[in-house]
Amino acid sequence: MRRLLRPWLLLVLILVASAGLAQEQQSTAPAVPEAPVAEMPETGPDYTAWEAVAARAEAALEAGRASDQALMDLRGELVGWRTRFADYASRNNIHIETLRSQLATLGAPPEEGGSEPAVLAERREELQRQLAEAEAPLKSAEEAGARADALIGQIDTILRARQTDLLFEMGPSPLNPTAWPGALGDLGATLRLAWGEVAKAWGSEVQQAELRRDLPLVILLAVLALVLLLRGRVWVIRFGAGVRAKSHGNLRGVWGFVLSLGQVGAPLVGIFALAEALNRAGILGLRGQVLADSLPQLVLALFSAAWLGDRVFGVGVGTWSFLNLEARQRREGRLDATLLGLFYGLHMSLQELARYESWPEETRVVLGFPLVLGAGVALVRLGCLLRGHVLRERDAGDGGSFLAGVLAGAGRAVAAIGVAGPALAAVGYSALGESLVFQTGLTLALIGALAVLHRFFTSLYGLVRGLDEQRAAEALVPVLASFATFLTSLPVLALIWGARVADLQEVWTRIRDGIVIGNTRISPTQFFTFLAVFVIGYGLTRLIQGMLRSTVLPKTRLDIGGRNAISAGVGYLGIFLAAIVAITAAGIDLSSLAIVAGALSVGIGFGLQNVVSNFVSGIILLIERPIGEGDWIEVGGKQGYVRDISVRSTRIETFDRTDVIVPNSDLVSGQVTNYTRGNLIGRVIVPVGVAYGTDTRRVEQILREIAEAHPLVTVDPPPGVVFQGFGADALEFEIRAILKDVNFALSVKSDLNHEIARRFAEEGIEIPFAQRDIWLRNPEALARMAPGATVAGQGNRAGPPDLSDLHGGEGDEGAPGESD
Repeated sequence: MRRLLRPWLLLVLILVASAGLAQEQQSTAPAVPEAPVAEMPETGPDYTAWEAVAARAEAALEAGRASDQALMDLRGELVGWRTRFADYASRNNIHIETLRSQLATLGAPPEEGGSEPAVLAERREELQRQLAEAEAPLKSAEEAGARADALIGQIDTILRARQTDLLFEMGPSPLNPTAWPGALGDLGATLRLAWGEVAKAWGSEVQQAELRRDLPLVILLAVLALVLLLRGRVWVIRFGAGVRAKSHGNLRGVWGFVLSLGQVGAPLVGIFALAEALNRAGILGLRGQVLADSLPQLVLALFSAAWLGDRVFGVGVGTWSFLNLEARQRREGRLDATLLGLFYGLHMSLQELARYESWPEETRVVLGFPLVLGAGVALVRLGCLLRGHVLRERDAGDGGSFLAGVLAGAGRAVAAIGVAGPALAAVGYSALGESLVFQTGLTLALIGALAVLHRFFTSLYGLVRGLDEQRAAEALVPVLASFATFLTSLPVLALIWGARVADLQEVWTRIRDGIVIGNTRISPTQFFTFLAVFVIGYGLTRLIQGMLRSTVLPKTRLDIGGRNAISAGVGYLGIFLAAIVAITAAGIDLSSLAIVAGALSVGIGFGLQNVVSNFVSGIILLIERPIGEGDWIEVGGKQGYVRDISVRSTRIETFDRTDVIVPNSDLVSGQVTNYTRGNLIGRVIVPVGVAYGTDTRRVEQILREIAEAHPLVTVDPPPGVVFQGFGADALEFEIRAILKDVNFALSVKSDLNHEIARRFAEEGIEIPFAQRDIWLRNPEALARMAPGATVAGQGNRAGPPDLSDLHGGEGDEGAPGESD
């Protein structure tokens, strides 16, 4: 009972503290006036002011002495001017397009020496004058925008070069013993000054009065902070374990992910509450404030790493994890991940304190080296765990996959960086060593987070669709969601490895401007508009097709082939209209793509002529319908039933249940036999042979009776019996009967043969078979063969061969019959 009440008790504490903070801020916060909105005048940009900014930027770039911050500020101004120029050009472009459309309605100007009516000539001249006046500001804005773009590019080049130089700059070595006393002295002095500031603030009567006034809120925040920091994560883990124990399948995975986020959220709320309590108490000085402000990022790094370690390596025996490791190795993985987060958080806090105190480079390097070394050791251990996973997979027989090879290479790379980073920092390349170690750790954290999210997407999709865990893991939708998340994380990965926010903004500006094909610019907005409208149109087309197939067409008198043709035609028409409407809605001008499309069509025509031929043939098949689904056809020596007619090919299922894919052009241009087109009536021919000397009229009568008695043989026309002729071994007859359903021709033929055999046996009519007699012209020659000679079929034997079985009848089987 107490375990269940703890989360609700925490929630009450958080709500009370939040209410107190909100009331305090509402009573003390001053009114903030609304910032005026800067508007660009309708007359266009101020080119005089722009000229001054551009000249200042060019002078700063030429001098090369501006600081990074000054260059960033200057870059921000240039970006603002470039945006103004682009906005003005886009607004003015509407007017220009209108004038061009008006000129296009007047038609082409007359050729040299030609003339046109005076009214048209005057109107054309007026429109051309207005177009020239409208294009002049546009050209000026485009020229100024290009100049701003070039200056921004130069600033970015300088900043990236400086960043690279700083990364590879060699500084003091942290292993130099002479630098250790100074570093420890600087750290001790900072801590003493911070404690002195606290003691000074505590002794102030004014500060004590403010503390007494806010004491209840400070105590509440401090208690909440201590509870969340010390017990919050443990309570969240226990609560999550209880909920998961009552769940199963995909629901267990969803609850496990959602509730596990509290392992990070609870301590983070606690550290913010602690920082707020310290600020409310007013006992922190400037240095204490710097330390307090760095605590949230330290706690976030520590508990996020611990959460990722639990999710990736698993908690407890038998729980799910990404890696195939032993229980001891999984514990090591969780510990290494947590230590890596701790070292990164301490590294960030140390950097903040070093910037505030302006410590010398030797102090920063010496104090930061133990953190780099510890993080490097954690990376080496994590790399070994990755390789251990691959080895266990190989022992289980699954280690030859592509993923196993990638993980093995990643394990070696991570371990190598864990060794190289501290080594570089030890010899003086501290910036490079720190960058390698901590950025690799952040990359591993990002990859682990993506893997955890993929697991969550899989469980959520399985829960929504009602699938089991195995089928949910094999579904495509979670993979697509994870791929979209991966694309979204690429900017984060770029920031981890040194990209600036300004660089990402510049990339986004390039993407937002779109790509130019011919004279047409396609922006992401146009592309996504086209995609959204086309997907909606495609969905409506499929919906209409489904309604036609299931509701409308079955109530008509059309056969299945006609219904399929109408449904397919509606599908093609709907897709075509969806594409046209999507292009129109996106505002893509295809007229300027005519030349590019013409050039592409020539190449596509040569390369895809067979595909196009099959496509056109498929449309012809759907319109003319010489064959339909379910028809029994013969094409290219293959017989079978038509199962599917697609755009490119037709699928035929043969009688032995194999699929034959036939290009549609072969069905249109080749010879096709359709046994069931229009109706199911067909003919079957059954050959029959009787022995010489049999009464032929009696045989004819018996065969006709047998054919007329079969239920699938039509009465009109009646079956016929034909005396074909005199064969080498028999008198040859044929039953020729028209069947009501030719699909049963084989079974009908079998039934007729059975009945023929029965009736002939009753009537004493003999069915002959081939029989041959072998006569040797000179058998005495074989008797004179030397002893030991081999006679065909006798093997090696001494003495004359036994010739008794070479005389007389030699047949296949059965009773004696006619012989040659």
